[in-house]
Parts: sequence; structure tokens; C-alpha cells
Amino acid sequence: MLFFRHMKINSKIVCLFFVLISFISGFYYHEYLLQEYYERTYSDENIDFSILKKTLDQIYLNYIDPNQIDLEKMTYGAAAGMVNALGDPYTEFFDPEGAKSMEEIVTGKFEGIGLQIGIKDKQLTAISPIKGTPADKAGIRPGDKILLIDEKPTSNLSASEAADIIRGPKGTKVVLTILREGENFDVEIIRDVINVPTVEWKMLENEIALLGVYHFSESTSQDFKKAVFEIINNDAKGIILDLRNNPGGLVNQAIDVAGWLLNRNDLVMIEKGRDGVKEEFRTNRSGDLISYPTVILINEGTASASEILAGALKDNRNLTLIGEKSYGKGTVQKLINLSDNLMLKVTIAEWLTPNGNVINDNGITPDIEVELTPEDYEQQKDPQLEKAIEEISKKINI
Repeated sequence: MLFFRHMKINSKIVCLFFVLISFISGFYYHEYLLQEYYERTYSDENIDFSILKKTLDQIYLNYIDPNQIDLEKMTYGAAAGMVNALGDPYTEFFDPEGAKSMEEIVTGKFEGIGLQIGIKDKQLTAISPIKGTPADKAGIRPGDKILLIDEKPTSNLSASEAADIIRGPKGTKVVLTILREGENFDVEIIRDVINVPTVEWKMLENEIALLGVYHFSESTSQDFKKAVFEIINNDAKGIILDLRNNPGGLVNQAIDVAGWLLNRNDLVMIEKGRDGVKEEFRTNRSGDLISYPTVILINEGTASASEILAGALKDNRNLTLIGEKSYGKGTVQKLINLSDNLMLKVTIAEWLTPNGNVINDNGITPDIEVELTPEDYEQQKDPQLEKAIEEISKKINI
């Protein structure tokens, strides 16, 4: 300590110095351990990478038409096969075309039919048709099983591979063969430019605001902020938050939206990563809407980030959930750019609600269950919304 006394350095700075050194050392030691584990587990002694080379050699030597051998395409296929072998429907490899499509989805504008899809029970399934898009207008519903795309079986397709086939230029046609309630039928859909809506609201009777959040993209936070001030300026007495058919999106946007409906520093979600390490995510807003009586609509198309929001509002404010059990997608993915035109989406964690409830494969069960029947769809009735109006009316004493 003689050196530090001589330099007349404050003891707090000395303490901070050692803390910083310890943190940096710990970080690099953790990285070192991970690298050592990787090298030990995946060394040449434990895995034979020559299998790929031997396979490729035999294809070149024996395949009937050498002109059809596309080395680049086969390399992408090998990478995709390696990822698919994990058995995780949310960890995916994207070739240049798939990577471009993913970037378009994140920004909220692309050409296709506007349908969020995923693998559920080993079957390609419609998660959510985005409001107002060709898929929505064609009557695709959450939970529909997609057996064929343009007569091509979907049984061996990943969600991203299926999405690449379904997407296409505006004005072109795609035919989906759907399994619903034990019946198969074809749905012909004309592709269009998809401008994904994020937030819409309108005033219902008795000064009830119906606030719909349909997707969490880069603009959701700003769109929601605009809606909040419009609702406040229109003297709403209560809010129905509609999260039906919201397939999720950017989790940070959902956390920001939660900040308008919860107190500052309220817990929104718990992220459980590798080795069980947990990280908490909290609100950073002042809860401008927290004084408004609120109920929430959910259904089978409520997934991922929208389940995070619904779970946070339920656990923190015990808000009433109305509708149908949500989808149950509770894992976190990270997008990694492998090169300028290749991308990997890899599951890095699962998330829990503030009370520690696991959503993945479980979903969120509504407090008041109201199903939409085939007759409701045909007659364009919405008993879920009707129930929400009834419940919010009780809370605002109408």
C-alpha cells in the first residue's frame, strides 16, 4: 500500500481498481473455461470431422449427375443438418436467402402471407396469422396443422425452410393443405406486401379502450407510446389489452411495453441460461397506465414475447386473463451473424414469469376460458371480446 499512499490515491478508488481487476479476470477465466471445455469435448479424438469429407468424396466419385453437385448448397445443408440434430425447433441455420428473410421479419416489412409458423408436436403449425394479412383474410387459425405447401409435404421441413417456401413475391399464389379438427382442406392464398401492424387502439362504448398489440418489432415501443397518450387524452376509464394472435418478436420491446402498465423496477421476466444462471429483467418506466382497470385477452396464437408480457401483468397486478391457453413458447434465441450472408438463431436460455412459472410447452392458462367456435368464426362473432367488455365494465362500475 506504500505505493498508493505515496500517490495519494483515495481508498475508494483503490477498492474500485481491485474490483474491476477481479471482474475482468473472472470474465476471461470464465471464457477460458468455456474454450477449454469446447476443445476437450469436441476435439478430433471425440468427433470425426472426416466423415463430411469422406461423404463428399463419395458423392463426387459416384453421383449420377456431377453437374448437379453444388458445393455451396451442400455446405449449407450440412450446417443445417448439424443444427437440426439438436432437436430444438427454435435453433436454426439460415442460408443467405433465409438470413435476408429473417432480417425483413425483424424490421416488420416483407412479402408473403403474414403467417407466423412453428413446429409443435413434430408438426408444422400455424402460430398466429397477422391481423389484416392474406393469411388472416383466408381464415387461417392458430393451431392449424400445415400438412402440405403447394403439394409438398412439410413433415421434414424446419419452420424456417417452410417459411422460405411460403414467402414469395406479391401477387403470386401459395396453397396450404390444412388439418383442422380432423378434416383436411386446401387454402389458396395470394401473397402480398406485409406491413406488420404493431399497435392499434380504438374507443369502445362506455369509454373502454381496446388496445391491441399484434407483434413486437423495432417500432412497437414508439407505437405503443403514441397509443398511450392518445388513450389518456381521450379520457378512457378502462383498458382491454388484446394480445391474441401476437406471435412475439423482440423481447426488449415487450419489456418496454410492460413499463407502461407496471411500476418502475417491477420484475418482468427471469431469464435462465446455461448452468442455471438467472438474470432478472425489470421495468424502466413510471407506469402511466397502472391506474387504469385492465383485463387481457389471450389465445393459442399468443406466443413468446406476448406471453412474457401477459405473465408479467398477471404476476405483478393479478390482472384477469380471458380467452384460451397461450401457445407455450418460453425460450430465448440469439441471432448470430456467421458471415455477411449467413445467420444462426440459437436457443441460449429459457424465461420464467416473475413468480417463477415455466411457460415453455405449458403456456398461460386464462382465468376465464372462452373458446371461439367454428360458428363464431363463420358469423364473425367475438365472445372473448364480449366477455372482456363485461369484466372491465364491472371494474369501472358501469
